[in-house]
Amino acid sequence: MATFHKVHIQEVKQETANAVSVLFKIPENLQSDFKFTSGQYVTLQKEINGTEIRRAYSICSTPKSGAIRVSIKAVENGIFSTYATSHLKEGDEIEITAPEGRFLLNPEPNKNYIAFAAGSGITPILSMVKSVLENESSSSFTLVYGNKTVADTMFYDELNALKEKFSGRFKLHYIFSRENVKNQLQGRIDKSVTNYFVKNMYKETSFDAAFICGPEEMIHEVSKTLESNKIAKENIHFELFTVSIDEEAADQVKEGTTQITVLLDDEKTTFTMQQTDDILAASLRNELDPPYSCQGGVCSSCLAKVTEGKAVMVKNSILTDSEVAEGFILTCQAHPTTSTITIDFDDV
Repeated sequence: MATFHKVHIQEVKQETANAVSVLFKIPENLQSDFKFTSGQYVTLQKEINGTEIRRAYSICSTPKSGAIRVSIKAVENGIFSTYATSHLKEGDEIEITAPEGRFLLNPEPNKNYIAFAAGSGITPILSMVKSVLENESSSSFTLVYGNKTVADTMFYDELNALKEKFSGRFKLHYIFSRENVKNQLQGRIDKSVTNYFVKNMYKETSFDAAFICGPEEMIHEVSKTLESNKIAKENIHFELFTVSIDEEAADQVKEGTTQITVLLDDEKTTFTMQQTDDILAASLRNELDPPYSCQGGVCSSCLAKVTEGKAVMVKNSILTDSEVAEGFILTCQAHPTTSTITIDFDDV
């Protein structure tokens, strides 16, 4: 079961016309539960128009600060993001989970890091940048950050202040797709832009790790380009905010029913579900309370393990091939393909 804690909002700060950052007031007795690593996220829960809505948002503060702050950008038809950017205010109560996630940076000495971020993808990257600069004086960070315009750029002033303060160790480069800004690139982060930085501007620098956050197409293109420039695949880390459907996997989802047994909080529950339904949704409709957040296959909150039977995921940007081989699934994207299946939420 997902554990939500009721906390109050300490501050809501307008970052751009359609984005805010939200600072939570974490009670003293929960401080240890909310320790985190740069790159992690928290899940927020709020009842909006009579419906309980959950969404995951990356933490933009640093572990050293002791603060839990996230940024939220309004997206078209986004129920939670629209509500948060227009209604949340200081003093409001909201429910929040402890930090989680696999997109991590633990700063180490004598390392050169590079990151590519687009739009709200800056949120976890900002935490990483600040953690490296604050904690490892022998390490450097290079950031390439893409947006439509300067006005759309989240944390623009904060990033510029960091560049000035840590000029010897923090290299900051903007790229704008809809505005021509002096001394900045125009366009989008793609193969040519990636090559420009790693093959030309920083050709004498050996990057130890790369972090990418933004649209799926950008992430795949930048990742492949970095690999072709001899940055090992295991040193390239990314986090998607959306992910496309795996058509081959989707073709395996057929009409039919499955008897499913779910192990959750040491209790077993068995029911029948449609194979065209995803396991998380079916579990929720049968009054179970499994952990979940984004419901889009881009976080790992709903992780479970198949211990009997088989399932196929129509989206997956989180689990490795070896984890899938071990039976792990994202239940929000998993459909059973056998007549019986057993899912264990506890063994993760």
